[in-house]
Amino acid sequence: MTVMSEEEIAELRNRILSMARSAEANNDPLAWFEDLYQSSEGNDSKIPWSRGEPHQFLVEWTESNSPKGKALIVGSGLGEDAAHLAKLGWDVTAFDISPTAIEWSSRIYDGLNIQWRVENLLDLPEDWIGRWDLVVEVHILQAIPEEVRYPASEKLAPLLAPGGTLICIGLYDYSNEHSEGPPWPLSEAFIHSIGEGLNRIELEVKNRPGDDTDQLRYISIWKR
Repeated sequence: MTVMSEEEIAELRNRILSMARSAEANNDPLAWFEDLYQSSEGNDSKIPWSRGEPHQFLVEWTESNSPKGKALIVGSGLGEDAAHLAKLGWDVTAFDISPTAIEWSSRIYDGLNIQWRVENLLDLPEDWIGRWDLVVEVHILQAIPEEVRYPASEKLAPLLAPGGTLICIGLYDYSNEHSEGPPWPLSEAFIHSIGEGLNRIELEVKNRPGDDTDQLRYISIWKR
């Protein structure tokens, strides 16, 4: 992955903010994801959440949890987390609202047994309810405007099969100050609401190596 300068990062952030505002003004608040992937023209450095590797918090969880069935990756982006689980033996389905992202990631990980789907978190297939042993959401809810963030978060818990696990990872809002976003760091109260009706196993707030000291992230885990 190409390393961007501070000026390039600022320019990308402004471009994303403009896309997000335009999508919201057009009453299609999730449309900017496809706009971003299309405009990147295959340059993964222009996808701010693309790391070229699975999220460290997910990797740490898998080190102590063996594959146990069907896994769903929510907003799979360029597929790093989906690929990680597939290599470990999970039966993985990965979806994103962006057709460009799905086509891109399916090419990158062509040799892996992953079902790639174009789907909208706000309107998922009915037969996905209660189907998944593991549901993973990384940095998606924090990128969704507030007016649809709660409806989107409410879609996650019903996806779990009995005994299933929900993992959510993102930026943690420790200041309760308004963020221009995206991303919008999530408050502890909102994080708790994601797993309403489930048994919360863990909420850990910490830094990821390479983060600024005041940039906190969370991993929250629930079970049905």
